[in-house]
This record gives sequence, C-alpha cells and structure tokens, in this order.
Amino acid sequence: MLSWATGGEFELGIYATLPFRSCPAIRLLPCEVPSHLSRNEPGYSGMSTREQAAESARIESRDDLVRWIAAGEKPKSEWRIGTEHEKFVFRTVSLAPVPYGGPDGIRALMDELIARYRWVAIKEDDKVIALKRPDGEKGGTISLEPGGQFELSGAPLDNVHETDAETDEHLREVLDVGEDLAIGFLGVGFSPKWRLDEIPQMPKKRYKVMTRYMPSVGSRGLDMMYRTATVQVNLDFGSEADMVKKLRVSLALQPIATALFAASPFMEGRPNGFQSLRSEIWRDTDRQRTGMLPFAFEDGMGYERYVEYALDVPMYFVYRNGNYIDVAGSSFRDFMAGRLRGFEGEFPTIDDWADHLTTLFPEVRLKRFLEMRGADGGRWGTITALPAFWAGILYDGAALDQAWQMVRDWTAEERGKLRTDVPKLALATPFRSTSVRDLARQALHISRLGLKNRRRVNAMSEDETIYLAPLERIAGEGRTVSDDLLQRYAGPWRQNIDHIFEEFAF
Repeated sequence: MLSWATGGEFELGIYATLPFRSCPAIRLLPCEVPSHLSRNEPGYSGMSTREQAAESARIESRDDLVRWIAAGEKPKSEWRIGTEHEKFVFRTVSLAPVPYGGPDGIRALMDELIARYRWVAIKEDDKVIALKRPDGEKGGTISLEPGGQFELSGAPLDNVHETDAETDEHLREVLDVGEDLAIGFLGVGFSPKWRLDEIPQMPKKRYKVMTRYMPSVGSRGLDMMYRTATVQVNLDFGSEADMVKKLRVSLALQPIATALFAASPFMEGRPNGFQSLRSEIWRDTDRQRTGMLPFAFEDGMGYERYVEYALDVPMYFVYRNGNYIDVAGSSFRDFMAGRLRGFEGEFPTIDDWADHLTTLFPEVRLKRFLEMRGADGGRWGTITALPAFWAGILYDGAALDQAWQMVRDWTAEERGKLRTDVPKLALATPFRSTSVRDLARQALHISRLGLKNRRRVNAMSEDETIYLAPLERIAGEGRTVSDDLLQRYAGPWRQNIDHIFEEFAF
C-alpha cells in the first residue's frame, strides 16, 4: 500500500522515492467523451447543439472521413497531454475481484465518488457505467473496463505537472472511498491471480458484442478485455506531415516503451514466462485491428491511407436509440454503400465513424489525436512517467528529429521482430549489435532533451524531466518492474502471489 515517508515523500518501491507535490487548483480542459455518451446525456456540455448536429450528419463520401481526422490538427500552442490509466479492483480481505453490484461493489464505489467528490453519473438504462464532472466544470471521466478495471480518462492538460496533480487527486479520491468499502487498487499489466471465469462482467452493452465476437478472431481476446490493464497517453499533431512523422516515430519506439513499462509477469498465481503478458496477449487478440501498421512507413502515408485501413477493419456494432446492435465482422464500406446487413438503405453518420475508430487497437491509434498504447498498467510513479516520455519525444522539434534519425532506417522486419520479442525479453531483447536496453537509454536521452526544451516548470522550478526518474532507473539498472516482481516471488514471497496485493497496491 501507499506509505508516507518523512519530509513529505511517498514510497514507490522500485520506482524510487519521489517528492510529493501539493499543486494549486488547475483549470482543466474538457476531455473527449465518446459520442454515444454525449447523446445519452442531455446535460452534457462537451459539444454545442450545432457541433452535435454536425457529428450526427450523414457521411457523403470518404472525404468526410478524412476531414473528420484532419479536424484534429492544432497549432503547437494548443497541443495537450491526455493520460488514461486503469487499475484492477480487489477485495482487501479476500483478494477476490469486485463485482458490479452489492453494497461494496463497483457501483457502490462510483456512488460514493458521486456523493463525496461531486462526480456525475453517466448511465446506460439504470446502470451507472461512467462518471463525469458537473456541467460547466472541466475535467476527465471515470469509466469501467470489461472486467471492472477502473479507469481515469484524464483531461487534455498543458504539461505533465498538471497530469501529476490530476493523478494524485484521482488516486486520493478512490483510495478514500476504497478504504471504507474494503476495496484496493492494483497497478500492473495483467491480473496476477484470478482465472478468467472468476472475473465479473460490467454491464456495458458494447462489451457484450465484443465478448461474443472476440473468440472468433483470436485466442486471447477475452483475456485482453477482462484481465489486462494499461496506461495510455493521447497527444496532438499540427498537420498531416506532423502526424505522419509522430506516428512513425511512436510506432517504431512503442516496443521500447513496452519494455520500460513491463509489469505483467504472472498469471493465475504463477510466472507466465513473459515480462509483459499484456503486450503478448494483444498479438493474438484480433490481428485485423491490432499491430504495428507497417503501411504507415510507406510512401504516400497520410490521413487518407489511415482511413483506407480503418475501412477494412471489421465493425463491432452500430449504436442506435441507446442500444448497441451487433454487426460484428461486417464492413463499414458496406455501411457507406447502404448495404450493411440489417441496415439496408441506411447510411452511417460521423458519429458511427467516430465509434468505429474506437474499436481499432493498433500499437498507436489515430483519431483526432495519437494514442500511445504499448505500456502495462503501473503504480503512482510510472503513470506520470509515460506522458513525460512521449511528450518529450513528440512535442519538441529537435527531439522529434533526433528520434526520427534513430528509427528511420529500421526495417519493417526489424520493427516487427521487436514487437514479437519484447513481451518476453523486455530490455534484454537483442537489436542489431545492441539491445533494447540501449535503445531505451537513447530514447530517454531524447525525451529528456525535449522536456528541457519545453521549459514547463512547477512551483519549485522543476521541469518535466523529474518524471523520467523511474524509467531512467529501470534502463540504467536493466531491471524492469517484472524483474523485481519475479525476484520477490522467488524470494521473500515464497511463491505466494497474494503478497503483490499488499506490496504493489496503490
């Protein structure tokens, strides 16, 4: 559990002891809420009536799809950082997963967050499935993953100091409520103890469609849904060329991030043979919608090429009148031609396109921003390390140029082999005459340069490089979180996985 040290510090175990920072109130920006949530909530203030009407407009041609993505372009002064982090929820007495219902379940946790901290419920039918801030207030959202993983989808923020404050506020709130409900929160990449049949299912309608479809397209899709957790970062781009360069760099370096954040070496109480089982599971989830996007490195890459890729990824559902209609495996191209089975003569809206893009799961996903998707879930220190790592590389021109020089001659085969080998070997993965550990050091050096150039300082005049400390320690020592967990398991834990819920919980 979290423990306080002298001098206003908190202990992060192998993540090092970092100073706790008390930050003033921050004016948050609105987060992106999926279109179906905005339609369900009459009071949602994220879009004006005119904007909502535009999102619901019928798609006339493929150019509308391209324009929708291109509308995400922003001047550099408006680039923001959005961080999402998931946590496993467990009973602190029995160490069992927490179901949705009951006086001390997930629903009760959300109800108490509403009562104590002024969150507002987002519902499907009578079920609370997410939380948002009251109308007129800026902030992120809290949502549920399929197996009850508890996620904060943070607001788009100017700098990592603000992300640190947002993360701190969120964790303080859930720990406060969790203590009274005997609920704890665990930050790793894969459920270390529970079998798949022990995991409760959350009452979100889209997950029913995915649960039915996943076993038909891969062997690990249900594990992905119900037993993995991640930290992700969403970042902006300024133009089509800027998007392409950032996409290429972040795709090439995503296995490096996977290695640095590897934290899922257990399955059902025993070592699973991988440093990041979460990352390995994605390799056999649904290969039509996952992977390293080799076409992104080909000549002519741009918005239109990504649209072509997305059109070829099978659909999951169509959302109509509060319901998710199962069309899994069907073609969005057929939908655009009015030939979608069950929707003959009906044409998609921009809302449908936005929903479809959320069902693509490559290592880096393009919507109206870029999503970094390669990291395992982690504890307090590494949550803020991920946005620092990527903002340093992608948000400074000199750093981005250096990163591109680092990866530009990597072949598709080399990038693919990194993606294949890193889940098992992490920092020890060989690459040419070196290793991923050396690549990680190089990437961290570039990120540090970029963060220094950004010159975003906190009240103590510290820049954002302070958040790289846990990663620099991991790369410097050549020891991942998984390495540390495995050592504890074989040593002081005496092969009893239950200790992870005490020593590595928030």
